[in-house]
Amino acid sequence: MSNGPHAKLAELGLALPDVVPPVASYVPAVQSGQHVYVSGQLPVAEGKLLATGQVGAGVSPEQAKDLAERCALNALAAVDSLVGLENIVKIVKLTGFVASAPGFHGQPAVINGASDLLGAVFGEAGRHARSAVGVAELPLDAPVEIELIVEVA
Repeated sequence: MSNGPHAKLAELGLALPDVVPPVASYVPAVQSGQHVYVSGQLPVAEGKLLATGQVGAGVSPEQAKDLAERCALNALAAVDSLVGLENIVKIVKLTGFVASAPGFHGQPAVINGASDLLGAVFGEAGRHARSAVGVAELPLDAPVEIELIVEVA
């Protein structure tokens, strides 16, 4: 399909990575009915966390926005491995967690990295409900973590 999600990713200069192996007792994604629930995805590439620390202290908001995009790419890889990206009907909900230094309040702008990617790949079907939450720490000292819920055909 030349206009499908894989083609859109290629147009953006992106390709789906390998699915990030779980770091604990869970699976990357699970389907229940017409929905796929994606476990929290960290900004991992080629088996390595791309950055550590809190946003606003050691990790810039701009860097964190790029890391959020990587989290979304990893989430899409988990969906693709389970049901195929071409079966996504709608991105329903994105939950983004940002390890935030005291006084950092830019969580929504950071999570836009993930939201913008989903919109670019899926168009109107990529528009979603969302939460952007500031937290003290994330697993492995990651700056950002993303969860997705998608509707599939």
